[in-house]
Order: sequence, then structure tokens, then C-alpha cells
Amino acid sequence: MYDIEFKTSNKLVNYESSIEFMKCRIKQIQNNKKNELLWFLNHDHIYTQGTSADESEIINYSNIRIIKSNRGGKTTYHGPGQRIVYFLINLNNRKKDIRKFIGVIENSLISYLAEYKIEAKSFKNRVGVWVTKNNNINFDKEKKIGAIGLRISKWVTYHGLSFNIRPNLKYYNNINPCGLKGYENTSLEELGITVSDEEFDERFKNIFVEKLSKI
Repeated sequence: MYDIEFKTSNKLVNYESSIEFMKCRIKQIQNNKKNELLWFLNHDHIYTQGTSADESEIINYSNIRIIKSNRGGKTTYHGPGQRIVYFLINLNNRKKDIRKFIGVIENSLISYLAEYKIEAKSFKNRVGVWVTKNNNINFDKEKKIGAIGLRISKWVTYHGLSFNIRPNLKYYNNINPCGLKGYENTSLEELGITVSDEEFDERFKNIFVEKLSKI
């Protein structure tokens, strides 16, 4: 079992500052000077565009900043009420398979949601976690609740998961999230579930570590 540090930031974290912190930390992990890290935080209102994003994914320009990010993926929204989990994990110690690692993140969130009788799944052609049924109520079309965008440096991962606990979903209307048209986003709040960030952090952490130990 590898030692993983857990870091929680209770105030909104500047996006650019978080990237600089992660870049520094992964070098320390690569040099065996620091342990792996799971970082739970929130960002202020921001749109980020990953390395495969296209300008056409911005539907309406607003006063919210748009930042080019070095993570994988396309355009997404971050803001208050959305929990961010950054995974600084050394895959040199495990299977060097980024797709399998993404699967661990997806399956951890799917297992977490199942505890609230929310059925969710992932799709091969769409990274992330999608809700298909809530407490036996089927949707006409699945809704996205968790977006994933990673980067890897010498087999150490960074960036990670954005999970909608209680964000204002209207901010998704300005973009085609993850480059997808015709799909909606949802949140625990919209699904009638109330949890604190602290409750999510603790439960998700335990599920993720257990699943990570198997790769």
C-alpha cells in the first residue's frame, strides 16, 4: 500500500495557482521526495479548455474567464458548488495504463453515486460519468455529473475530476461541455441529494483508494 497524502482546500483556489502547485508536486513525486496526493478543492467561475478543445465549443461569451489548460479533453466549466479532485498518482508503481486509471476514477464515482440510489455509467467514446436513472426514475437521455481531464508526466498523473454537487448549472449553457452537443449536465442537488463537500471527500477518498489498490 503506497502512502497517499490527502489535501483539502476550503477556500476557492485560483486555477493557475493550482496548476503551478501540481507541476511542482509531480516533480517531487517523480524524485521520490513527496508522497502521491489527492487534492480536494473548488475553483471560482471559470471555463477551461483542454488540449483537444475547439473555439466552437464556446457558444456564448460572458464575463467569465476562459483559460487554456494543459489537461486532456475539451471545454468545461468550474465554479462554486462543484467539487474538484486532483489526482497526483505515480503509475510507475502500478500499471502504466492511463485508460485503466481513468476507469478507476469513473468507477469510484459510479460506486459513490450508487450509495444514493443513483445509477450512472461511463461510455467508451465519452470520458466522464453519466447519470442514467435516479431512485428508479429513468431519464429520456443520460446527464453528465462528472467530467474527467488528465495529464501525465513521466507516468505521474495530474489534473482530474470535477463533480457537480450543487453548482449553478446555468453556466453550462454557454458551452458545449466536453465538446458534446445535445447533452445536459446534472448535479446531486438537482437529483434531490444534499451532501457537504466534507462528506463527499471522505467517502469518495475511501472508495478511490480501495479501487486504486487493485491496479
